[in-house]
Amino acid sequence: MQIVTDRGVDLTPEQMSGLDLHFAPLRIQLEGKTYLSGVDIQPKEFYQKLEETGAYPMTSQPSPGDFATIYRELAKTDPEILSIHMSSGLSGTMNSAVQGAALVPEAHVTFWDTLTLSLPAGWQVEAAARALQAGWPLKDILTYLEEIRAKVEGIYTLADLKYLIHGGRISHLKGMMAVVLNIKPIIMVDKEDGKYVDVGKERTLKRAIRSMANMIAKKYNPYGKTRIQLLHGYNLEGLELLKAAISEQMDCVFEQVSEIAPVLGAHTGPSMVGLSAGPLSLFEPLFSEPAGKPSLALNNAEAIPG
Repeated sequence: MQIVTDRGVDLTPEQMSGLDLHFAPLRIQLEGKTYLSGVDIQPKEFYQKLEETGAYPMTSQPSPGDFATIYRELAKTDPEILSIHMSSGLSGTMNSAVQGAALVPEAHVTFWDTLTLSLPAGWQVEAAARALQAGWPLKDILTYLEEIRAKVEGIYTLADLKYLIHGGRISHLKGMMAVVLNIKPIIMVDKEDGKYVDVGKERTLKRAIRSMANMIAKKYNPYGKTRIQLLHGYNLEGLELLKAAISEQMDCVFEQVSEIAPVLGAHTGPSMVGLSAGPLSLFEPLFSEPAGKPSLALNNAEAIPG
């Protein structure tokens, strides 16, 4: 079996190392030029271009033809494919995948809707790939993904709302009111419909970050040790504040910091900061190394990249 996903999921190069993943392209248009997110433009370069140009990027999902090309090529070696994608509530990527598979009858494609995006979606992809390496059957992988989907949360805030407003993720009127009032939203993804949900508002970025940490601590401290991975556009100050706020309240294992994919950052901009969190015990099947179980080395580095 082979795994197909898309660039709307976030994983660091270290997390992807040794995994056999195939990515459907997501495109970004910026100042008349088209880029493939995560392929010919990387996060740091992308956010620098946003700052330098002041332009608003446009994004587009993979076409059914893009998926058909991937499935057709993979089916030549193994027709069994698990296609894992960012939330159908936020993108048409899953629908394109289904349409693309219909064009390739020789491919036997199983679809999985993460009902989220970025790191929480990336954790699902990573778990599936490592479980597959260890020889888990498909039904067990899907059961495990369902549990991760239910128990892992992503939470985000941002200092500058202009990209959300321009991209239509919030209405222009609501967005302008938030700008005037200097409101910083706290955003999660609803587990029922996979759409953004506003779970809080604060008047400063520092207070929004503190509120995020409080919410995550309240949810996960009862589970014991928590797996945490921090995420940002290009907001190192916010990253430091968030890590400090989480560390004060929680017993956690920090994974290496991730930068949000350009195709997602096009809608949030450089100021976004957030995290993915889940009970560490949920991932124990990935940390242990006996025969038949996948292994996953988390790193507990304290440094924030500068």
